[in-house]
Amino acid sequence: MDVRRHADAESFLADAGEFLMAREAEHNLILGITSRLRVDPRIYGEDPYFAVARKGGGVVAATMRTPPHNLILSEVDDQAALEPLAADANGVFEGLTGVVGPKVAVARLAEIWAARSGQSTHLVLRQRSYCAEQALEPEGIAGAMRPVEERDRELVLGWMDAFVAEALPEAPPEDSSRWLERRAADPDSGTVIWEDGEPVSMGGYGGLTPNGIRVGPIYTPPELRRR
Repeated sequence: MDVRRHADAESFLADAGEFLMAREAEHNLILGITSRLRVDPRIYGEDPYFAVARKGGGVVAATMRTPPHNLILSEVDDQAALEPLAADANGVFEGLTGVVGPKVAVARLAEIWAARSGQSTHLVLRQRSYCAEQALEPEGIAGAMRPVEERDRELVLGWMDAFVAEALPEAPPEDSSRWLERRAADPDSGTVIWEDGEPVSMGGYGGLTPNGIRVGPIYTPPELRRR
């Protein structure tokens, strides 16, 4: 098993792009983040980390990280790749905030990481990716969607903080202002408001992939839900 570390998104995608694109929906997070890193390599403040595991000339797994965020693990075609991938990551990072990826492979990687680093591990959150192949305009729903405007800034920042507190309570802290600035600076990302007399919900989109885009976060205050 050969693990290759890459210095930038361009070389990482040149090596692992075909492997990742074979399961584009499953790899939407990696593909979406790397699409932005190709334009702005230090958008998250630190140099990103990329590694690709190869066996017999073919890619069997890949990892990436934008510190201080979690390590992201791709789909894994050979579980034997997890040990050398963990070793390579441990050569760069003394500790990790977490790992995101397919549940069986992530559980095994967490075991390996704990044995190597001495960090304790536990399951924080189960998530699932949904692939939408068609978008339908809503009918019979009060209100309309519009882009976020400057007058919405404080409302959106408060809602983003509330979203993180509810949905991602153990995520590394992130300044909501920085998040909103990154969204505004990315031509392929955006934040929208659903307004029905007043703002009642917000949504975001970003992380462009070759054939799609990631939707989220979506947040409605508790008192305005189920209407």
